[in-house]
Amino acid sequence: MNYLAHAYLSFNQPGILVGNLISDFVKGKSKFQYSPEIQNGITLHRSIDYFTDTHPATKEAKQVFRSAYRLYSGAFIDVVYDHFLANDDNEFSESSLSGFSGRVYETLEKNISLTPVSFARMFRFMKRQNWLFHYRTIPGIEKAFAGLVRRAIYINESKTAGHLFETNYQLLSDCYRQFWKDVKPFALQTLHSFSGTGNSFKE
Repeated sequence: MNYLAHAYLSFNQPGILVGNLISDFVKGKSKFQYSPEIQNGITLHRSIDYFTDTHPATKEAKQVFRSAYRLYSGAFIDVVYDHFLANDDNEFSESSLSGFSGRVYETLEKNISLTPVSFARMFRFMKRQNWLFHYRTIPGIEKAFAGLVRRAIYINESKTAGHLFETNYQLLSDCYRQFWKDVKPFALQTLHSFSGTGNSFKE
């Protein structure tokens, strides 16, 4: 999953949120430089990623992009899942998504000195362009696809991804719903498994 879902599955815990969002930027033993709560957020992120990659619905969704993007198909699905989460009436309205996005940016801003330099650099663009909210729109997803391609080594265009996304919109929506009903309780259970943090979560 991408940034919106990882932020949402931090369950309003600031340290967990920071760890969850910076996880991909933290390598090797540098994880242990952070507070226990941020370390738990990093661990949570990695547990969610494994759960996502091995879920049957994700495997089905990846097939939409696999012929065109091969190993990068999973990265496109991460973005796709954020789009459907942003539009999930059971989780967000337009106004509540806007408010949630603002609170995430505020929390990250307060803790930005703790984050890796590469994350802090990326965060400036995230906040300025309001990525979390704009995952809700088709143009926002197309920009996210283009950003993915810019960071990739072996792919050089995102137009095909946009076409595949729109052509297979209902199938991808169905995959998201099958996946989301499983990953949300999994993430909460994982959080509760962390020693000393169990009963403070706001569900």
